[in-house]
Amino acid sequence: MTGLCRAGLTAAPTALTERVGGTPRSAPIGWRTDSPHQCESEVVPLIGRESGLTAVRAYGSGGRGDAPGSSVRQGAMAGGAMAGDGDSFRALLRAANALLQQRRYHAALAVIKGFRNGAVYGAKIRAPHALVMTFLFKSGSFREKLKSIAQATYAHSRNLAYFVFTYKGLLAAQSRLQGKKIPFHSFLAACIGGWLVFGDNNPINSQIIMYLLSRILFGLSRLAVQKGYIPQPRQDPFPLLAALVWGTVLWLFEYHRDTLQPSLQSSMTYLYEDSEVWHDVSDFLIYNKRTDSK
Repeated sequence: MTGLCRAGLTAAPTALTERVGGTPRSAPIGWRTDSPHQCESEVVPLIGRESGLTAVRAYGSGGRGDAPGSSVRQGAMAGGAMAGDGDSFRALLRAANALLQQRRYHAALAVIKGFRNGAVYGAKIRAPHALVMTFLFKSGSFREKLKSIAQATYAHSRNLAYFVFTYKGLLAAQSRLQGKKIPFHSFLAACIGGWLVFGDNNPINSQIIMYLLSRILFGLSRLAVQKGYIPQPRQDPFPLLAALVWGTVLWLFEYHRDTLQPSLQSSMTYLYEDSEVWHDVSDFLIYNKRTDSK
């Protein structure tokens, strides 16, 4: 069989041997050389075992990289490595899915997913809020504003992830120790998590606590009605509640402003104090404040 070598290549194609019904036929696939150099050659499957197609691959004494057929060998080796990596990944994925279906690990896995959900949810609700509030009310360079947004988003995401992890972990531990779940478990686990994670008095934690406090007051009032501790109102009490809330907050803003949260002070200053000042049409209708030194 004529070998393939780097030296002495000619335009004449080598043979692709196809054996059909026991009769060999030839088709051009490469180059042939009449060089006297020694070459090693081998016959390997070209497409697959079922195709019946084989090709002559050869390399000279100078090394496998010297022959045109070496690219075929390298491609086959690369393809085999990729296939091996794919098989390993699929095996790992099957093992992970099998682990997730084990009921005995459910409590521990729920803690891990709770951490994940806390991080994602914290980022999703804080990033848009921080973006709007920062560009509306904070001064500084563009870089400083982006840094402030990133820090607020990270702090909210981290704290919520830590709290969910702590709460669910303590809840699972109590249930395991007592053999059942009771309502007090939730209260105790959340108290410990709140103390550990949200005990630091900073703007992010303050906003979260006040958000929860308003929901708690609404929830407790509804619960009191459901349990019969408070009679069902004959009329909707919401208009009275709205009047009391707005009356109280504006009284605090006008006469005890320092008791309100800084972000609420900024919002009310924009609404009720900045609307008292203007110089011309530009800062009366178009802008809130003048941007030049007129």
